[in-house]
Amino acid sequence: MTRIWEVLRSLFLWAISWLHFLIAVPVLIALAVVLDPKKHDWLQRGLCRRIAFLSGAKVVARKARGFDETRTCIFMANHVNLLDPFMLYCAIPQLVRGWELESHFRIPIYGWLMKRFGNVPVPDVRKPKELKRLWRITQETIDSGTSLIIFPEAKRTRNGHLNEFEDGGFRLAQQLGVPIVPVSIVGSFRHLRTEDWILRPTTITVHLHGTIETKGLHKEDVPALKERVKQIIAAPVEASLESPEPEGSG
Repeated sequence: MTRIWEVLRSLFLWAISWLHFLIAVPVLIALAVVLDPKKHDWLQRGLCRRIAFLSGAKVVARKARGFDETRTCIFMANHVNLLDPFMLYCAIPQLVRGWELESHFRIPIYGWLMKRFGNVPVPDVRKPKELKRLWRITQETIDSGTSLIIFPEAKRTRNGHLNEFEDGGFRLAQQLGVPIVPVSIVGSFRHLRTEDWILRPTTITVHLHGTIETKGLHKEDVPALKERVKQIIAAPVEASLESPEPEGSG
């Protein structure tokens, strides 16, 4: 009976979520045509909060004492499922966009929307020319006062544990002198797992850890920086996987 209930509940949540999405997104597209998306950031946040709510998630942000929300920075987060960007947007208290594969920008409508909203295209083939363009666009985005979200794993977890981190985002942060904020998304693995469609209502806690400075670091410091950020992100994630599921969740 438990499995039947989970299936029926998930079908209902997906249905109302898609209905909401199909109604809300055209409104954002229409506004994006005539207005700078930065002018209606509050509407985008409202969309993300409703996506979280309709999928059965309660998003809670926990800010470390060392987190400086006034600083434009790069948020490095673990990657669990396709809803992660929406959960992060609910929790991060500043204008933020993300790195996204350049191939996604060629998807009809969606690609235009991502470009219009200011996401940064990451080349699918990492040639020197394309990487220089990525560096330039990232710098321009940061200089405009917009923070960025990067998933350093570059893929979603299959078992809840963190995958290995790639160097690219850390090398960029070091070379540009942009501070890094490690972010732990806890609860998403229970909520929705990759290669599964069952939605399990739960609380998703987004830990915004202390801001890490990168100015003055050298390229030789990048491996240690990457490992430091990974350990910070992993700590609450691993602790949650070791803890029993709360009673009544799901």
